Amino acid sequence: MAEAKKPAPGGPVTEAPNPRTRDLDRLPIAELVSRILDEDARVAVAVRETRPAIERACQALVATLEAGGRWINLGAGTSGRIGALDAAEIPPTFGLDPERVQALIAGGAPALTGAVEGAEDDVGAAVRELGKLAFGSGDALVALSASGRTPYALAGIEHARGLGARTIGITCVPDSPLATRAEIAIVAVVGPEVIAGSTRMKGGLAQKMILHTLSTAVMVKLGRVQGNLMTGLRAVNTKLQERGVRILCELAAVSPAEAERALDAAGGSVEKALSELGRR
Repeated sequence: MAEAKKPAPGGPVTEAPNPRTRDLDRLPIAELVSRILDEDARVAVAVRETRPAIERACQALVATLEAGGRWINLGAGTSGRIGALDAAEIPPTFGLDPERVQALIAGGAPALTGAVEGAEDDVGAAVRELGKLAFGSGDALVALSASGRTPYALAGIEHARGLGARTIGITCVPDSPLATRAEIAIVAVVGPEVIAGSTRMKGGLAQKMILHTLSTAVMVKLGRVQGNLMTGLRAVNTKLQERGVRILCELAAVSPAEAERALDAAGGSVEKALSELGRR
């Protein structure tokens, strides 16, 4: 199998041309799609290799949250959006207070839907934003950067370390600044991207897999799941209302009508409804 060319001096492997996609612009659609999916298939293998580090990070985050601390995701561009996406899913899925798991993205809210030029290079912004959250030694920072060298992410890690907080880095480049400066480094070596440097692809996929594995495992260990049912769920829309009713029917052995009444009385909290049904 052909090896990737070495990236330019000082550049990470994520910037190197991928020998398997060198003729990308000349491929018919069927082959183009196949090449992209073949590269994506390599990501799960790379992420699985990081399992020991994910386990350590999970233990650290459980300890932080159990002690009353917070979990803050921080990143720029695609990495920041992935961090924000996962944090946003925690309250409705697991019923955790939104203050407990938060996310910071370089450039703020506008960067969630568009590029904010130069934001990832603003090292002062990371420190200021953590300061606004009163981030401290009892909290944990998860910094995401596919290249492992994004200034915004590195500034966040350095600041958090200086405060004595737990630090976790998620990257795709071994021996990168993020990998060496974080207390726990999760490094998924996915290799060169389909399009050189486009880390929204394999790099983004790897970070998403790692982060949702982390958040799911942490929430399970915090008791937000019973069996494989999300008992921490808050029914805030029709789909979640229906799911909550099914969970209550399964765990409390009640009829759908009884489950719906209990869920309504509990303000949409499956956990509260389950507790109330258990007292009957």
